[in-house]
Parts: sequence; C-alpha cells; structure tokens
Amino acid sequence: MAEDQGDPRHLDTLDRDLARYSNLEAATAYVARPMIGVGISFVFILFAGIAAMLFFGQESNSAIVVIAACLGAYMALNIGANDVANNMGPAVGANALSMGGAIAIAIVFESAGALIAGGDVVKTVAKGIIAPESMGTPATFIWAMMAALLSAALWVNLATYVGAPVSTTHSVVGGVMGAGIAAAGFGAVNWATMSGIAASWVISPVLGGAIAAFFLWVIKSRIIYQDDKIAAARRWVPLLVGIMAGVFAAYLALKGLKKIFKIDLPTVLLIGAVIGGLVWAVMIPVIRKQSEGLENRNKSLKVLFGVPLVVSAALLSFAHGANDVANAVGPLAAIVQASQSGNFTDAIGIPGWVMVIGAFGISFGLFLFGPKLIRMVGGQITKLNPMRAYCVALSAAITVIVASWLGLPVSSTHIAVGAVFGVGFFREWDAERRIKKARLATPDRISYPPEERARRKLVRRSHFMTIIAAWIITVPSAAILSAVIFVLIRTVMG
Repeated sequence: MAEDQGDPRHLDTLDRDLARYSNLEAATAYVARPMIGVGISFVFILFAGIAAMLFFGQESNSAIVVIAACLGAYMALNIGANDVANNMGPAVGANALSMGGAIAIAIVFESAGALIAGGDVVKTVAKGIIAPESMGTPATFIWAMMAALLSAALWVNLATYVGAPVSTTHSVVGGVMGAGIAAAGFGAVNWATMSGIAASWVISPVLGGAIAAFFLWVIKSRIIYQDDKIAAARRWVPLLVGIMAGVFAAYLALKGLKKIFKIDLPTVLLIGAVIGGLVWAVMIPVIRKQSEGLENRNKSLKVLFGVPLVVSAALLSFAHGANDVANAVGPLAAIVQASQSGNFTDAIGIPGWVMVIGAFGISFGLFLFGPKLIRMVGGQITKLNPMRAYCVALSAAITVIVASWLGLPVSSTHIAVGAVFGVGFFREWDAERRIKKARLATPDRISYPPEERARRKLVRRSHFMTIIAAWIITVPSAAILSAVIFVLIRTVMG
C-alpha cells in the first residue's frame, strides 16, 4: 500500500482527480453566477411586494396592489437589463469607460432621472393606447394593466436572454394594446397612436443612423484625413463638443426636465444654443492644452473625445431614467389608483413609493444583468472608438429633439442601435470608396475576391438581422402574450 502511494502513477491519478474537482468548482461557480443574480432579483421583487403591503395592508384589495408591485419591480429589472445598454454600450465599446464605471454612472443618473423628473409619460402608457372607459369596470381595467405589465416583462426578459436590444416602450405598448383588445375589442385601441408608434419603427433607426453617419463623415473628412490631424482637431473638436453640450442641454430641457420646467421648443433651442456657445468657447483653450505633445496619428485623437463621451453617457442615462421609468410604473400607477379609488378614467398620479420601485429596479437590473447587452451594443455590432461612439451619443440626442418637434413617438433603443448601425455601414461605404480610389491610382493592386470582401464587412450581419427581427415582432408578440394572460386572469378571477 505504501508502495502504491509512493508510485508516481498514483500521483498522476491524484493530480487528475484534483483537476476534475477544480474543473467542477469552476463550472459550479460559472453556473452559480447567474443564479446569484436571479436570487437577488427575487429578493428585490419580494421587497417591492412587502412595501406595497405596508402601504395598502389595511385595504380590502391590497393583494392586487401587492401582486402589481411585484410585476412592476420585475419589469423595472428587465428595463435595466436591456434598455440601459443603449446609453452605456458605446462608451464601454470605445474603452472610454470600464464596465464597472459605466454601471456606477448609469445607476446614479438613471435613478436621479427617474426620481427627479420621471413619470411624465405615464399618462400615455396607461391612458393613450386604449380608451379606459371601454374597460367597463375597474376590475377589468386592473386585470388588463396587470396582463400588460407581465407580458412586457416576459418579452423583454426573453429578448435580453437571446441578446437582442428591444424597445421596452414598445413592449409595454404592445402589452396594453393586447389586453385592451382582449377586454373590449379592437375599438378600444387608439389606432392613431399605434400607427405613429409603427412609423417610429422605421423613422427612429433610420434617422439615428443617418445623423450618426453624417457626424462621422465630418470627423473623418475634417480631422482624420487631414495631413496635420492635431491642428485640425484643435479647430474642430471644441466646436463638436460645443454642439454636443448644446444638444444635450436642449435634450434634457425638452425630455428630462419638462416636468419641472414648462418651456416651449423655441426656448429649448435657445437654451441649447447659449450653452453650446459657452462650452465651445471654454473648450478651445482646454483642447489646445490637452493636445500639446500628441503625435500626429489617429490614436492621439481618441484622448480628446474621452471626457465628452463619458459626460454624454451620464446625461443620456439621466434622460432615460426620467422617461423610461414610466414603462415599469405606468401600468402599476394605474392599478394603484384604480384599486384605491375605483377611478380609472381620470389622470394618473404616481405615488412616491411606486417611483422608488421603478428607479431601484432599473438600477438592480443593470447591475445584475446589464453587461451582456452593453457588450452587444458597444462592441459586437461594429467596432467603436471614442469618435464613433461620440457620433452615436450625439445622434441619439438630436434624433429625440427632431422627433419631438415633429410630434413623432420614438424609441431610445431604436435610435441608439440605429446610430451604431449607421456608423458601421458608413465605415463600410467609406472603406469601399477608399479601396476603389486606391485601385484607380494603382491598377495592379491586388483585390480581394467577393467572399473575402464579404467576410471583411464592418457590421455583423447576424446581429443586424436578429435585432431587426426582434424589433418587428415586439409589439405583436407582447400583444398576443398579454391577451392570453388577460384571458387567463379573467377566467381565474371569474
């Protein structure tokens, strides 16, 4: 026996056994990681239910509010997991922010936006899609809102699982529409609103992509392709940063802060112009100082766009929290009001504890499940650097302002992802143009065969098709799922 233990072959067997145990531990840790996220999410949903119970424990219909609070918390988690990637993905993909830094900034600014300026679009979510009076009774309206909330959350959860950034706004819209049709027929739906939302499926990504491509063309033609890149950057970067500052000032005044300050569009544009001009003037000496000693190459230019990109990500998160928190708490607020007073046709008021559930749910969802979609938007569609990510962020803000001016309902997800696609497709077009130009200058230049050129495309076609397909089926899928859930609830509740 002693001999066996001293046998080198025995030691080899022992090493192999230990290796198996080590692999098993690694595999267990890998499997346990997502389970920890699910466990924390479950605890948060439970706390949301307990909070609702504390506020409505004495009410006769408190059970309904508790269930609705849990569903609202579940939806908020999914918004954080899926939607916030649109704001943080470009900055992370461009290496201007680490994943941890992006999550920390997003949590602070998403929560601030939700709590300070949130809830402005709740009325549209809860009342603009279906006619509440068509529901007949408060109970039917409550069941419809619960079905909408659950169906939207399930759909966004599935989209996050497969890695598709979808519009949480459209998910909720589809859920409310499906439940409304199941409850009161097709006549209950405001089809004018729905047709506008359908138009935004095309308008949002195309407009976002076109604006992002335009600014990338400006950066390439005026800075990157110049002989003295640093001198060109000193002229153009302050102006570009000033434009970004002005656009974001207008964006926040128009979308994120209009609940606090009632202002019209001309005033918003004036605010943007004044702030943009001030930032432009301030950035001229800053960029001159920052560019001292930089080498005359593209890599040096990335330094000049880093800070503006981080600031833009924070401001996008604030505005997103202010607007998209309604996707989680809009139906929940409607349920609370209908349960409390029996009134479901008047304007919706949002209790403070409901906004807290939405804000913290978005933050938890981002922290626990957000990195997957952040990586997708930031690096797996097309390669981003600070200049390209700047174009995406600026495009997102400009597109929202233009859409608001035109009165078009748009999706922040469609705009941001459309802008990423726009940057990628512009890079493909520009690369092809330069290859053709070089080929004309040197006819004996070796050209790639068609299959090799297809492989070198700068936008991943598989991701493009997956995302477009998810966008197209979001509203009908959420609507069908919501209608089924509503029928089940009505059957169970009698």
